[in-house]
Amino acid sequence: MLLLFRCFVGSSEPSAAAARSSGSGSESGGSEKKAVRRMRSATARLRSLSLDDLSRALASSGLHAFTQAELSAATRGLSSSNFIGEGGFGPVYKGFLDERLRPGEIEPQHVAVKYLDADGPQGHREWLAEVVYLGMLKHPHLVKLIGYGCQDEQRMLVYEYMARGSLEHHLFKNLLSTLPWCTRLKIAVGAAKGLAFLHEADTPVIYRDFKASNILLDSDYTAKLSDFGLAKEGPQGDDTHVTTRVMGTHGYAAPEYILTGHLTAKSDVYSFGVVLLELLSGRRSVDKRRRGREQHLVDWARPYLRHTERLHRVMDPCLDGQYSAKAAHKAAMLAYNCLHSVPKSRPTMRDVVDALQPLLAMCSDVPAGPFVYTVPPESEDNGKADDDEAVAAAAAARKKCLASAVHSHAEGDHRTFANQRCASSVAGHRSSSASSSPKESRDRGA
Repeated sequence: MLLLFRCFVGSSEPSAAAARSSGSGSESGGSEKKAVRRMRSATARLRSLSLDDLSRALASSGLHAFTQAELSAATRGLSSSNFIGEGGFGPVYKGFLDERLRPGEIEPQHVAVKYLDADGPQGHREWLAEVVYLGMLKHPHLVKLIGYGCQDEQRMLVYEYMARGSLEHHLFKNLLSTLPWCTRLKIAVGAAKGLAFLHEADTPVIYRDFKASNILLDSDYTAKLSDFGLAKEGPQGDDTHVTTRVMGTHGYAAPEYILTGHLTAKSDVYSFGVVLLELLSGRRSVDKRRRGREQHLVDWARPYLRHTERLHRVMDPCLDGQYSAKAAHKAAMLAYNCLHSVPKSRPTMRDVVDALQPLLAMCSDVPAGPFVYTVPPESEDNGKADDDEAVAAAAAARKKCLASAVHSHAEGDHRTFANQRCASSVAGHRSSSASSSPKESRDRGA
């Protein structure tokens, strides 16, 4: 991480290490403070660099600078069959870097290529933040940035390919299956570790846009944080907060940050509490299709989280009771604390990791569900019958989920049916008023 910063500081300024070896204790302390100040201003200096200087500065980070022609070849000319989705940054395409592209430099691999939408809400500033932070920060729970492209007005980002897409897709848009309880816990632990790493870095980083659509999943459902366009260097030394423009996503941003613009690591903790609540309930943080107070998940669910006997009202009905009651209660209490209105009363992300990790061992407490055996096709003649049976089984499972949702929340009002989690998923494909932007569809690349 320091190697990248040295590229922006310049060789004329003495390093903290040199000062420690040549001066007294007080001189050493002064040099260290100067080094911190240089590191904090590194991203600001980046914005003033020319594109050529930027490429030279990033050379030591291990990132690859791709040309537009190379990325076009990798995505088969931005073929529609390679299109994955579109987010706030722009369209995302699946690509493949073969050994002929950079012989001996890059191993063959699938990638996700994001192209900046010139007419979109993000621009060069967000592209630059993404390159800088993912260029200097490496962690198993951060999406790996392989390289970037910067040619004329084009801005491109090349990431490792995340085969399972976003957490948002699995929670709210997948009608054929639901995430099992243990998988939800695994995702929560992975995302918490990613945030804890950012907060504990040499130069603390506040993620500022933690939400379900920015949590990507690999083939093994390992969670990784993506989209660092809004990330901000955290307070250091005697500073208690960073004052900045209010950015982020409605429903996830901490209330004190919205009111004052004061950003701290506890702002991320609040956002994590919202996502943890989404994992427990299967509901969006904001859903205008629901009635009254239920439109805002935190306002509706938080009073139930402390009471074991009332927690079932919050739990996702599509889990069908297949979760550890003890682990669910502990996770609910953790979400309750993360969502505390007083920032200082919220736990740190390291505390969150320590609280969630033991819950994975409770997966053995999950009640056994019905055993389902799928008979493999014996001949081509049976193919159509097997397909019909598969469709019928999927329909039956979905009907059961819908029935469970209705039974859990209905109070004699037939309108409640439209407010259930599974029914909301169906309506979500047709509604333009959902909490997420239409551009925040399956963004597998970050």
